[in-house]
Amino acid sequence: MKQRIITAVIAAALFLPIVYFGGLPMVILTYFLATIGLYELLKMKKLTIFSVHGVLALLFLWVLLFPAKYHHILASFYYSKIEICIALILLLLTLTVITKNQYTFEDVSFSILSAIYVGIGFYFFFETRQDGGLVYILYSLFIMWATDSGAYFIGKALGKTKLWPEISPNKTVEGSIGGVVCAVVIAVLFVLFSNINVGLISLMGITVVLSIFGQIGDLVESAFKRHFNVKDSGKILPGHGGILDRFDSLLFVWPLLHFFHLWL
Repeated sequence: MKQRIITAVIAAALFLPIVYFGGLPMVILTYFLATIGLYELLKMKKLTIFSVHGVLALLFLWVLLFPAKYHHILASFYYSKIEICIALILLLLTLTVITKNQYTFEDVSFSILSAIYVGIGFYFFFETRQDGGLVYILYSLFIMWATDSGAYFIGKALGKTKLWPEISPNKTVEGSIGGVVCAVVIAVLFVLFSNINVGLISLMGITVVLSIFGQIGDLVESAFKRHFNVKDSGKILPGHGGILDRFDSLLFVWPLLHFFHLWL
């Protein structure tokens, strides 16, 4: 527990200032985190990012992440993000022939879906921040930290009913509900003490949805790890595992948050 707390404090001290200032440093941070996330996913399936197919999958991810404010750069080359992604998919499929099916259609599908899974969440992380959504990003971070902590401690104290034992044996229904309640408390504090432009009732409702979907995101990554028989996605964060272990919930929350942000 001590190691987890120390790692969390150091990571937050590095992460939050970059989020606060935004701009190019946040673009670099987003690319870094997403790249490590893709590396971790490919490694689960025993695919290496240090290969032709790994580099193509990485390029696919980087194109997906390309910020909207820089689209004019792609336009100067007469290609859109979709067209470049299609070309990369065709190249990945071509590799199945070149490698005589050592790199299979299943591997292509996994590589593409992995890049999309990681890329979509981190793309909306940056886009929401760029749209003047600093307070919304901070809100998302705090409600998910509250959800995770609340689910853990309340589940440990009161949990009796298993939530989804086939995927994550330690999670309980009581802990899940406790996590949602803790997230709602944070939402109330944001209404009272921040400049978030959302009414109390609306934000409480949004928070319930985001907290639930965040927990689903956590279970999705748990399902990956159970399927591939790994304990953690990586070891980059001592006491916490990998990037996906820390951002799995947020990869589900940030796209929804972006849509709510635009709607509000």
